[in-house]
Amino acid sequence: MKNDATRAKLSELEALLRSMGASSEIGVALSGGVDSLTLAAVAHAVLGSRAAMFHARSPAVPFDATARVEAMAAARGWRLEVFDAGEFGRAEYVANPVDRCFYCKTSLYGAMRARTGAQLLSGTNLDDLGEYRPGLQAAGEHAVRHPYVEVGADKEMVRAMARLLGLGSVAELAAAPCLASRIETGIGIDAAMLSLVHASERLIGAAVAARTVRCRVRATGVVLEIDAAALEAIEPQRRAELADEVGGIFAGAGYPRPVSFAPYRNGSAFLIRRVERAP
Repeated sequence: MKNDATRAKLSELEALLRSMGASSEIGVALSGGVDSLTLAAVAHAVLGSRAAMFHARSPAVPFDATARVEAMAAARGWRLEVFDAGEFGRAEYVANPVDRCFYCKTSLYGAMRARTGAQLLSGTNLDDLGEYRPGLQAAGEHAVRHPYVEVGADKEMVRAMARLLGLGSVAELAAAPCLASRIETGIGIDAAMLSLVHASERLIGAAVAARTVRCRVRATGVVLEIDAAALEAIEPQRRAELADEVGGIFAGAGYPRPVSFAPYRNGSAFLIRRVERAP
């Protein structure tokens, strides 16, 4: 019964993409997560070469996400362009205000628009609409469409479609927001710091059986956030050892910081809930 619902929703998505491709090529923004990769797979299956994929390489994008995009594109014959969206050239982005994502997505969609006249698409799903997402305003200003939202698909439905399509491990990818989301609001975004964050998350991810690992850089120090159950399972001595290892990563690069652990909280690096933007 569940597969029937998934097939029906997938058929809706295919029909929507087919109708979009009837009058224009489409350009899919690929982050390297399950949402955008599944959308790309469906778009290519329906539209072939009329679907182009765009991935922004950036210090804020984990290198394994870029590698995943490139590997899938090569294996499946996607049209893929990898480029620098230039967000680090924006003072507003680097300053890391609470609406940093607006400036990031403005750079992304602007760079895509400079490369194509296609209808731009994102992998935004219904669950994303319940969170503070200033990037959605940037999408609106660039006439980006959100096919999952249009057909009423949430994150679990996207995963179910990925399984049905045989996308393997892609269907089970944990949520992985950009590395800049680990930096506390108001602390400037620094490319070198982001590489330390990523190295620390990889170290903890390899050492601990946790689904979610976030290395938060705060004014008071580095906080390693892990699922509550996984955190409870780590012995105090092991926590201290891991904290020392992460502290060494930061200190070795000239960023000495105290390191502590805490239970994972979604979006905890944002200090202000939201800002209102002029229409």
